[in-house]
Amino acid sequence: MEKKKLCVIGDPVEHSLSPVIHNTVLEALGLPYEYGRVRVRPGETEAFLRRAAAEGYAGFNATMPHKTALVDLADELDEDAALYGAVNTVVLRDGVVWGCNTDGRGFLQMLLEKGISPDGRTVTVLGAGGAARAIVLKLAQAGAKRIYVCNRTLEKAEALAREFPRQITACPWDTRTLADCALFSDLLVNATPMGMTKVAAQFGTLSFLDALPKDAPVCDIIYSPPRTPLLAYAHDRGHETVNGLGMLIHQALFALMAFTGAAFDAGAVLPKVEQALGDALKEE
Repeated sequence: MEKKKLCVIGDPVEHSLSPVIHNTVLEALGLPYEYGRVRVRPGETEAFLRRAAAEGYAGFNATMPHKTALVDLADELDEDAALYGAVNTVVLRDGVVWGCNTDGRGFLQMLLEKGISPDGRTVTVLGAGGAARAIVLKLAQAGAKRIYVCNRTLEKAEALAREFPRQITACPWDTRTLADCALFSDLLVNATPMGMTKVAAQFGTLSFLDALPKDAPVCDIIYSPPRTPLLAYAHDRGHETVNGLGMLIHQALFALMAFTGAAFDAGAVLPKVEQALGDALKEE
């Protein structure tokens, strides 16, 4: 049986781990799909979409810089894609372009898997970019009591706060404010690239974590390195720490369900995915 095509598009895209996750699951489940990487430059999103439809792709994932462009190119959007203003999963079926976003669901599933429910919590989120937007809005939907969004460009945090003004508060990025937010938080999430491998920007100080209650988990959506300086500092203070590998896996699994229409037990394939990702990360 000829395999249907799937892929991830982006620029750059060479180091995306999406093919590792998807192909591991597809092989484990015996599903007739193959998943690759395609470099698509800025401004070429629509052209690739036409090409994908003509070449019989079942769908594709999108990373930067294509997530926002795909919103206007989709025929239909799921609830999260419409709310976030970003598409990370495109399903091509029966001549219809379905735009979805699985980032928020992937983040929430990662938390729940660790026994961390956002319901009733006060959360500090660092950053207000695309990933932060998905995370903050999903936290609000999941019942977080208060979400402090700290960002260097306050206007971006303020725009995010307008979505759920009763739950989200925009805050400036300075050591005093970060500490004040942390003091009243039950969970802290880094949704910035700071701490990522090969990223120059880093935290000037992590002293704001000293104000965070000891029973508050600290999450970093970065997965390479697996323990960022933020997580290392939090771990040394006795906090439960969670990196972004679970979010990466779960958003991919939600996308795969959308592509194939197959329902499967994520828990059954997780060990194989984690092993494959571990091997891939060692090779980097």
